[in-house]
Amino acid sequence: MLLALTVAVLLTHIALLRATPMTLGLSQPAPPLAFTTRTIELVPTGPASVEQPVTPAAPRKRKPPAPAREKRPEPANLPSSDDSAPQPPAVMAEAENPSPTPVATSQDEQAAAADPIAADPRPPRDRAASVSAYTVPGSVRIKYQVDANKFPFSASAELRWQQTGESYDARLDLSVLGQTRVQTSRGQITSKGLAPIRFSDKFRSEVAAHFNREQGKVTFSANTPDAPLLAGAQDRLSILVQLAAMIAGDPSHYPPATTITIQTIGPRDADTWLFTVGSEETLTLPGGEQATLKLVRNPRQEFDQKVELWLAPALGYLPARIRITDPNGDFIDQKWLATEPQT
Repeated sequence: MLLALTVAVLLTHIALLRATPMTLGLSQPAPPLAFTTRTIELVPTGPASVEQPVTPAAPRKRKPPAPAREKRPEPANLPSSDDSAPQPPAVMAEAENPSPTPVATSQDEQAAAADPIAADPRPPRDRAASVSAYTVPGSVRIKYQVDANKFPFSASAELRWQQTGESYDARLDLSVLGQTRVQTSRGQITSKGLAPIRFSDKFRSEVAAHFNREQGKVTFSANTPDAPLLAGAQDRLSILVQLAAMIAGDPSHYPPATTITIQTIGPRDADTWLFTVGSEETLTLPGGEQATLKLVRNPRQEFDQKVELWLAPALGYLPARIRITDPNGDFIDQKWLATEPQT
């Protein structure tokens, strides 16, 4: 019985296995799609490109050449266009803005006679290198009364000038309220006037300039750069006596509007001072009246001082008055008070 049941079950399983395909719990893969092909007919188009040909841009029209301009003749006072040599600035300025040469009228002449320095349109004559005679003043001591806008009272100054015919010593003392500023200059007397060797300026401390003619330079104790030494150079004290010697040697050589150019050495630097000869003036000073010839050094730079000198023939053309004005308007005015012999 058991055997018959077993055989029946086996037969039933065999029948089921034949009727149903066997799976492992995974879905059957999708049947493959059919591979379909299509034919593309190629049309020959020249180069390998399927893009539409680009229409070329229309060519640009060229501008017709400008007609040749007629070359105008150059003014006679302009430099030629093919002249490669550089021109001085003054010449170029005149060429760009030509102006007729001024002609003096009778009114101009009257103005020039009244004020020859301001009215004379001609460039001033430079007498720095054409001096033919020098007359060095004799030894003397000049005392001054000093006025200044910084204090409401008078101070005093003294110029001591001593010379032996071959050498000189000069000293200028300015005393205010017990304080003194001293400038000194010493050097040689030559056929061309004074030749300074050393200049000093002392107020609390001293600074000095040394003239080294063998090396052609000026050295300074203040450790400022050396300066070239030019012919006829003076210092800020000796220049007073040098101007006196130049004009005393030949006063007619220095008419109004003449410019005197001298390299002037200070305690820290060198500069070129230009003095313009003015007119003769009679001054009323603390020591009395003095006939004088006025010279003016006008500022050329922003911080230059204006220096006015009145040289007196009675003093050997040494200054009877010295007025120095700073750029801010401060001034110091030395006026002749007395003259004493210097031994």
